[in-house]
Amino acid sequence: MWTQQQLVQPVPPLKLFHSFQPSNHAKIQSLSKLNSTQNLKTPLTLEELPPNALRRKKDAEWRGGFSLGVDLGMARTGIALSKGFTFRPLTVLKLRGQKLEVRIMNIAEEEEADEFIIGLPKSSDGEETIQSNIVRSVAGRLAIRAAERGWRVYLHDEYGTTNAAIDRMINMGVNRSQQKKQDAYAAVMLLERYFSTSGQKTELVVPKNLELQGKLRTGPPRDDDYFSDED
Repeated sequence: MWTQQQLVQPVPPLKLFHSFQPSNHAKIQSLSKLNSTQNLKTPLTLEELPPNALRRKKDAEWRGGFSLGVDLGMARTGIALSKGFTFRPLTVLKLRGQKLEVRIMNIAEEEEADEFIIGLPKSSDGEETIQSNIVRSVAGRLAIRAAERGWRVYLHDEYGTTNAAIDRMINMGVNRSQQKKQDAYAAVMLLERYFSTSGQKTELVVPKNLELQGKLRTGPPRDDDYFSDED
């Protein structure tokens, strides 16, 4: 969670992936091997891996994984979950670095989520800030871990979600003991915005590693307990 006071001058976003350029050695590979790796050489796009919110908009009968909302902050990270069109705060993590990333991955596995919606800090005029780059860095590392399992990571504008979370908690009459979950409620507001806009202006975070991109294309293993034999 980033407050308005923390916003500073915008800086260019980090480049999360690069185009694959075949070397001279690659050019003399056999034609069959080139064909088998052709898809891996094409960078992934949002159209190829649309977020769950967009999939639901396009196909009302679509059934898929759940979404984990992540509100990153300097000291605390709020986590929320969306199952279908229901949203609930899960927890607030006071971790950083690898411990935070591992815990987020474990929560996703426990809750059967297959995508992460991470809040991207922006100023009131929609510009990115230094805090945006910090979040992009964390999102990039998380995307590498997630891709190993075929899970996707997206960035979505989080501006105003903290104030919206405070208003929501007041309207709900949340007691003092639950106020420490403010960051988790901010993650709820992020997920609600993400689904209300059907995933528009959502940014896919793609690892540079081509093998990981291949795993993203394949997707997570099919859950036979979730899908019937007729699906």
